[in-house]
Formats: sequence, structure tokens, C-alpha cells
Amino acid sequence: MAAATKSKKPVKKAAPKAKGAALKQEPKERGNRYQFEGRNTQTESVVRGEVVAKNEEEARQKLARRSIKVLQITKMKKRRAKKITAQDITVFTRQLSTMMKAGLPLMQAFDIVAKGHANASMTQLLMNVRNDIEQGTALGDAFARHPKYFDKFYCNLVAAGEAGGVLDALLDKLATYMEKTQAIKKKVKSALVYPISVVVVAIVLVLVMMMFVLPEFKKVYDGMGAKLPALTQWMMDASDFFVAQGWIVILGMIGAVVGASFIHKNSPAVQKRVDALLLKLPIFGEIIRKATIARWARTTATLFTAGVPLVEILDSVAGAAGNIIYEEATHEIRSKVNQGISLTSAMQATDVFPNMVVQMASIGEEAGSLDDMLNKVAEFYEDEVDNAVAMLSSLMEPIIMVVLGSIVGVILIAMYLPLFSMGDALG
Repeated sequence: MAAATKSKKPVKKAAPKAKGAALKQEPKERGNRYQFEGRNTQTESVVRGEVVAKNEEEARQKLARRSIKVLQITKMKKRRAKKITAQDITVFTRQLSTMMKAGLPLMQAFDIVAKGHANASMTQLLMNVRNDIEQGTALGDAFARHPKYFDKFYCNLVAAGEAGGVLDALLDKLATYMEKTQAIKKKVKSALVYPISVVVVAIVLVLVMMMFVLPEFKKVYDGMGAKLPALTQWMMDASDFFVAQGWIVILGMIGAVVGASFIHKNSPAVQKRVDALLLKLPIFGEIIRKATIARWARTTATLFTAGVPLVEILDSVAGAAGNIIYEEATHEIRSKVNQGISLTSAMQATDVFPNMVVQMASIGEEAGSLDDMLNKVAEFYEDEVDNAVAMLSSLMEPIIMVVLGSIVGVILIAMYLPLFSMGDALG
């Protein structure tokens, strides 16, 4: 197998600092941020940049000590530090790709993206990466110093782009990959939200009815001294239990959810069982499986296009699989490929890939176009996920109505059944 040969073009380097370049801000300074435009009294050059000070007067004094006569100064709005999300990294990658394609120097592109970001945490991250690059670190290595935000796949692709002189092209592919991956994750999550929302709403509804509504009816029926129908009596007994123990039940359920989440997060064995169970779920299991295969195929194709060796590709793909079953299968494939076995044979031996995927990979191997074939696989399964989620969404709406309607209906019948019985007796 051989990756397609790429035409090389020089990687864009940081532009040399001009006299009028923005002054570098001390990272440890605290206070308000001021954006200024001034004139260097020694060189007569125009200077623009930022300075941190307690107030405007102090900012002017700092600039005066640097031989800068202030022409204009504006206090900048403080940006809130929020958690950096995968969406933040995706948007940054697309912005960086666009600027690199437009011919902007790498350092200038980082400055523009970082200073224009609404999230202060993201700004700090990008400035840290920028500082590493400024000190001579390769872009891929600079990203690798922040594995929480830039995984092995990301760093490998960037490093391949730098080495091959096609950084702008590979950043574009990386941004496209991340956008598609984010889109398919959202679709899978939206598919799972429906049943979870039904369960949560049903539980809340039952608790409210049992703890607050039924007790009022119980007072009325107790005052009447009438014998209650079996269904109503059962509901009243359940209501008594929830009134007495309801908060314990609620806290117990919350504790169970938190505990299960903690165990799942910290136990690989539990994660494996849960992931295996998810793949076996009716309807939802197929959606998760197809989404995982789509992500696996697109990740492999993207790295293969970049010319990354197959063994290294499989290392990155394993971490990006998103499901332990497929992660372990990918490790098995890597081990066999490392022993000289073909990718197709190794995939077939894991028994987690459909025949169509294996056949497409086989055709790609034989024709020397593995990346094209795997991209087609990814597109096919992404379409399958889209269709499945759309179908599920249309089915879940009436199901939600039926489930919630049934719960409310049974409780209402139980509440009003004694009144109907008394009406019949009076009639």
C-alpha cells in the first residue's frame, strides 16, 4: 500500500517581527487589559498592542516607560474563562486552516484567532502553543504538549503536514474530519436523548403525582369513609410510601446515577461491558455501531492520505474509536499488521467489521487507494446514521406521547374511580 504522492510546498513560517509589531504582554501581569495605538518616540514607528494595568493612568505610565506616546487607548472587555470544548478546537482548526490557505504567516494566524476568541481559556491555550512555536518548537510538537485538547491523531496529522510541506491542505482535511465527527456525535447523542428524556419525565411525573397530588385526594376519600377500589387503594398506598420515603428515593436515584457514572469512568472492565451492551441494544446499538465504523474509517483515511505509516495510523485510530470494543479490535489489527498480515485479513479476524467494510478495504489495498475506499465507507455509514436518527426521531414522538399519556391516564383513572363508583351507587 502506498499513499498518494503529494506535491510539496514550503510550510509557512512565522513572519519576522516588524518595528510596529504588537508588544508582547507579560503573562503574569494582573489587572485590566488595554488595547492601545501609539508612536515610539525613539524610532517614530507606529506601535499597536495590549498592556495590562490597574487603570488607564497606570497603562499610560507603563507605555511611557517604553518610550511610547499613546495616541489611542481603550479598555478591553474581560472574557470569561470557560471549559474548552471539542467544538472550540474544531472551530480553531477551521480558522487556522482558512488563514494558512490565505497566505497568513503562522504566528499572525495564531494571534488573530487567540485574541478574537470569546473564551479566555482558549485564548490562553493558543497563546501557550504560539509561545512554544516562537521558541522553535514544531507545530505538531507544540500541540502535543496539550494532550487534553489535541490528541495523537491531531498531532500526527499536523506533523505530517509540516514534514510534507502541505500543512494548509492537511489542516483543511483535519478541520473537515473534525466537523464531520462532531456532527455524527451530535446525531447519536440526539438519538439517545429521546428515550432518556422519556424515562426522566416519567419518573418526575410519577413522583410529583404521588407526593403532592394523590395525598390531597386521599384526604377527601378518608373523610368520606368510602371503600376504595383496588387500583385506587394501591395508588394511595404507593402515595403514602412516597410521601414518607420520597426524598430518600430521590436521593437514592441521584446517588445511583452518580455512583454508576463514577464507576464507569474509572473502571475499564465496566466500560467494556457497557460499550458491548450498547452495541447490542435494539435500534440504538446499530446507530452506535455505524457511527463508530464511520469515525474509524474516516480517521484511518485521513491519516493515510497524509502519508502516516499504517502502524502509527492504527495507534491513533484506536484512541479515536470511541468504543472500547473497537479500540481493542484496532489494537489487534495493529499487532497483526505489524507482523506482516494485510489490513483486510486483520480486520476480518476481529469480527467487528461488516463484510462490506472489509471488502471495500480489500479493494482499496489492491488498487492502492485505501484512503478513497475508506472515505466512501465513512460517507456511507454517516448517511446511514443520518437516516436512522431521522427515522428514530419520527417514531419517538408518538411513543413519548403514548408512554406519558398512559402513565397520566392510569393515575387519573385511579384518582377518579371512587367518584365514578359512588355515582353509580347513587344512581
